[in-house]
Amino acid sequence: MELLNKNIAEEVAKSLLEIKAIRLNPESPFTWASGWKSPIYCDNRLSLSFPKVRTHIKHALVDTIKEKYPNVEAIAGVATAGIPQGALIAEEMDLPFLYVRSKPKGHGMENMIEGKVTPGQKVVVVEDLVSTGGSSLKAVQDLKNAGFEVLGMVAIFTYGFEIARKNFEDAGIKLICLSDYSAMLPQAVALDYVSDQDLKSLEEWRENPSEWKK
Repeated sequence: MELLNKNIAEEVAKSLLEIKAIRLNPESPFTWASGWKSPIYCDNRLSLSFPKVRTHIKHALVDTIKEKYPNVEAIAGVATAGIPQGALIAEEMDLPFLYVRSKPKGHGMENMIEGKVTPGQKVVVVEDLVSTGGSSLKAVQDLKNAGFEVLGMVAIFTYGFEIARKNFEDAGIKLICLSDYSAMLPQAVALDYVSDQDLKSLEEWRENPSEWKK
């Protein structure tokens, strides 16, 4: 996993905090579907409702793809939150777009991939958020199974978990993110969303999320 650059990481983190796409509450943590207690809740879909933020993210992702994956021939979004981001990018780059379901459609053609399947086509996968990387890498494998050549993945934000780094490394997939948890924390302090005292708890969560506040 890598960031595009520090300035963009800070700008994107600040924007996500300001529109409350990222919410921080170390004293009354959120509960994820996995059962983990978390001081952060990230819903980047909110950026779609803010044209200035939406456009900034779109251009940053497009620039990332042009720089890191110049041979791209199509864009693939990961359902569901990666679909609108991917469609915006594909429109901007004048490229074909498709998306990957979390499970096959339950009727009709029972598709896992929606859009034109072109074996051998070079595709970049778009995610809005990466936590452990499990669902993201499943989408990558589904694309490979359909015959696509996956060049890599881009995402808006990642928590930066070690397990995610290892999962992407083991899968041999490059992941480039606009921003991450480490870039977000100083912005949260600067905006007075959290105190310096909260930082210790927030940093402890990132190091061991499954055991935090048990």
